[in-house]
Amino acid sequence: MADKKIFAVVGATGAQGGGFARAILNDPSSDFAMRALTRNPDSDAAKALAAAGAEVVRADLDDEPSLVSAFDGAYGAYCLTNFWEHFSGEKEYEQAGRMARAAKAAGIQHAIWSTFEDTRKYIPLDDDRMPTLQGKYKVAHFDAKAEANHLFTDAGVPTTFLLTSFYWENFIFFGSGPVRGEDGVLAVTYPMGDKKLPSIAVADIGKCAYGIVRRGTEFIGQTVGVAGGHPTGAEIAAAFTKALGEEVRYNAVPPDVFRSFGFPGADDVGNMFQFKRDFNDVYCGNRNVEFSRSLNPELQSLDDWLAQNVSRVPLG
Repeated sequence: MADKKIFAVVGATGAQGGGFARAILNDPSSDFAMRALTRNPDSDAAKALAAAGAEVVRADLDDEPSLVSAFDGAYGAYCLTNFWEHFSGEKEYEQAGRMARAAKAAGIQHAIWSTFEDTRKYIPLDDDRMPTLQGKYKVAHFDAKAEANHLFTDAGVPTTFLLTSFYWENFIFFGSGPVRGEDGVLAVTYPMGDKKLPSIAVADIGKCAYGIVRRGTEFIGQTVGVAGGHPTGAEIAAAFTKALGEEVRYNAVPPDVFRSFGFPGADDVGNMFQFKRDFNDVYCGNRNVEFSRSLNPELQSLDDWLAQNVSRVPLG
């Protein structure tokens, strides 16, 4: 263990960070040791990582000294923010700044920053095709992360900028799976028209990121996008139909209708889908499936993922 490079992983007990953590821990021949950063080292998830061989340390994205301490002695850092904890783009930006400064202070040699496109480059704030959110964003959980990219660059932290995709786990945990209508038929509902939705298993994001770090400095300074597939809404419905053995329809609604659904963050998610729909060639082009497979030869398709996980998907 002593001769392995330490990778400090923010959000290691969560979805995306957990996927990267497991990718390291599940490789007995890895050149890396895993340091899990968590606000609660006594949680069951943290204890499970420790049992799997991780070093678990307390750190908080709102506490910069704790990040400096947690990054100390590490070769790399996997950095992410979770918009859905607080729904504030401004807070995401501030947390990214703390991580960037801490990474610089600790001498991190390779940071991976989980980010997105800045949708305002495509839909200016004064463009009324899409409502402006929080006074300065179109898609807050995209734009704030993109705005923070320069914080890592300006700090001089060697960074790979990782563009992730829609998680298939959103079918389980985010209410994005099939819902039974008044007619008794299941349907998935997205404001995507006939456009493609780059998407991926959370575990595969972690494995792709691990593929990046295993290739040394090759991707430092680069923006890299990953996806397990580019299914349309109709193809997602067809995959569920096959996996469930029951008809699942695709309900393509206008973005304004989706934004009106009223769940927390519905306006932001509606804007996100609209951006992906209206700039589909750009969004898909940034997330090449074959390139993702070159980083992670075990990359799952949607059919693969559903075969293992469809029983976990709640049918509303």
